[in-house]
Amino acid sequence: QVQLVESGGGLVQAGGSLRLSCAASGSIFSIRTMGWYRQAPGKQRELVAIITSGSTTSYADSVKGRFTISRDNAKNTVYLQMNSLKPEDTAVYYCNLERRHPLTRLLYNYWGQGTQVTVSS
Repeated sequence: QVQLVESGGGLVQAGGSLRLSCAASGSIFSIRTMGWYRQAPGKQRELVAIITSGSTTSYADSVKGRFTISRDNAKNTVYLQMNSLKPEDTAVYYCNLERRHPLTRLLYNYWGQGTQVTVSS
């Protein structure tokens, strides 16, 4: 099993910054990607940013140029640096880890508990 523990959410004014962290533990081998998703009230969960095991990154159009995803393999941690925050960034942010089982080759997704980010105008 995999455990994901997020931290770093909070309340910030528009234009401010926050840094989210997600520490992974457990069966953290054969990781394909780690990423961040968010879900605002009344909306579906959406991809924010993702980073592959080879450190290739991808971002939602709405956050390009403002958010940066990175990972520290030694600490099994992924980060999301969020700058120039906007009220529409307000959501619960979830960490995600996808791994492929080395024997069955099946893909497994794991989720953190979520951390609230609130941006005031």
